[in-house]
Amino acid sequence: MAVHPLVIDLSHWDPAHDFKAVRAGGYVGVIFKATQSTSLRDDRYVAQHRLAKQAGLKWGSYHFADRTNPTLQAENYLRFASPNPDELFALDWEEYGANTMSAYQVMAWVDKVESELGRPGQCVVYGPQHFLAQLYAPHFSFGARRTWVARYGVQPALPRPYWLWQFTDGEVGPPPHTVPGVGHCDINSYAGTPDQLAAEWAAGRV
Repeated sequence: MAVHPLVIDLSHWDPAHDFKAVRAGGYVGVIFKATQSTSLRDDRYVAQHRLAKQAGLKWGSYHFADRTNPTLQAENYLRFASPNPDELFALDWEEYGANTMSAYQVMAWVDKVESELGRPGQCVVYGPQHFLAQLYAPHFSFGARRTWVARYGVQPALPRPYWLWQFTDGEVGPPPHTVPGVGHCDINSYAGTPDQLAAEWAAGRV
């Protein structure tokens, strides 16, 4: 299957050691973990943010979701990440045992963050295919927001086109599994051109 690796996502577990090499490798953007739950904050975020932007990469941040109060989770993210208008913001919604965020909590988090930032409809939601499919039910107002789907080895299929496809975790899934300046990491495919990706990075299609 064809992949178009243009975006990486990272955290304190696998920070980049050379963002200039990432950029030279043809990558357009990086999405880095900022926060988790109601108080946790990634201690590599600030330095990685500065270095990535210095290298000319598009920057995005994500919050790792759990089942605690979604408003307090949103406030933790907003206070720490405080994304600029040219930066992507995302919610990482995945399996977390008994502490997995519900679809209703997802929408509460998304609505709170978009409202506080004054950026309606611009949040990206990441998750496995069966999680994201829940948001297209008639009782959710997910609308045209972008999805970022994780599925290794098989191309995703959602009720509407997805925006990014995380095709490997650096081990499982089609190659490549490594990125210059990082090594093994999550890599994401985008179906358009690098210029298209850069143009719609923060706000969606223009």
